[in-house]
Amino acid sequence: MRVRSRAIAAAVFCLSLVVLQESAIADTQADAVSLLNRVYAATQRFSYTGTFIYQHDNQAETSRITRIVDGPVIREKLETLDGQPREIVRSGDEVVCYLPAQSTVRMDKYSAQQGFPAVLPAQVKELLENYEIRRAGMERVAGFDCNVLLLEAKDNMRYGHKLWLDSQTGMLVKAKTFVGRNEVMEQFAFSQLQIGGNIDRELVRSRFAGKTGSWRVEDAATASADLAQAGWILRARPPGFRKIMEMTRTLGGSVGVGHMVLSDGLAVISVFMEHTSQRPAIPELTRQGAINVFVRQLGSHRITVVGEAPVESVRYVAQAVEYRIPR
Repeated sequence: MRVRSRAIAAAVFCLSLVVLQESAIADTQADAVSLLNRVYAATQRFSYTGTFIYQHDNQAETSRITRIVDGPVIREKLETLDGQPREIVRSGDEVVCYLPAQSTVRMDKYSAQQGFPAVLPAQVKELLENYEIRRAGMERVAGFDCNVLLLEAKDNMRYGHKLWLDSQTGMLVKAKTFVGRNEVMEQFAFSQLQIGGNIDRELVRSRFAGKTGSWRVEDAATASADLAQAGWILRARPPGFRKIMEMTRTLGGSVGVGHMVLSDGLAVISVFMEHTSQRPAIPELTRQGAINVFVRQLGSHRITVVGEAPVESVRYVAQAVEYRIPR
């Protein structure tokens, strides 16, 4: 009887430990999710200006970003400070890219997937299906005391992320993207950042505006579309990814290019279906930092998949694209 009682007591004690551990993990995860929600809120609420360094493939690029939140309208300018000048200027949902070296202006529409620093979705709980999320202490970056979060991918179809968030505002101050547990694909970090306060509105105006009279203008001319009705089928998606947007657009002079966007709540993959009379494309994979691009030919169409996702995920999506003649 004494042996049995000890066994029951030991079992109850072990069970209590498991329950306590699971409760602690749940609390930690809920806290991490709360911090992620603050990131999203910060990008919508605060005006800011700062200089950051983007690193990938043993290369580094310095840029400046300024965002002014003026009621429902957001005005923003991202400009490179190294090499050839380039500006991306946003006002509301209108985006203009100035490329002076090419004497080109590109016009596009803004979507929530284009935000920078990385805009996390309003409903971040969906990330829990694809990532293990936990806090990893406090660190100081660019003069800010930051909460550190780890988002570890549950499979090889997405990258892991390490985020440094200002403890006062929730702003993203630094981020690393990695594959596996150790290989860093890219990172950005602010070296100087002002959050709130008096920000000069001239900082969001292009220095090339009014000087582009002879430049070539490329307009993306996007329009919502039902690509399935047009015959385009994605027979499978990587686990956790769902279709969040589809449209047609003008791309590189080609009109009516199909564009489908997939996301797992953080990673974003774009699929472009373009009719071409050129020589069939040889399947090709290229990479820059964490961005992989896979191109393949499908009949008279060139399929291009671009994603800040591992090779396995981008190739999976490219091979899943099918075209069926509409009835």
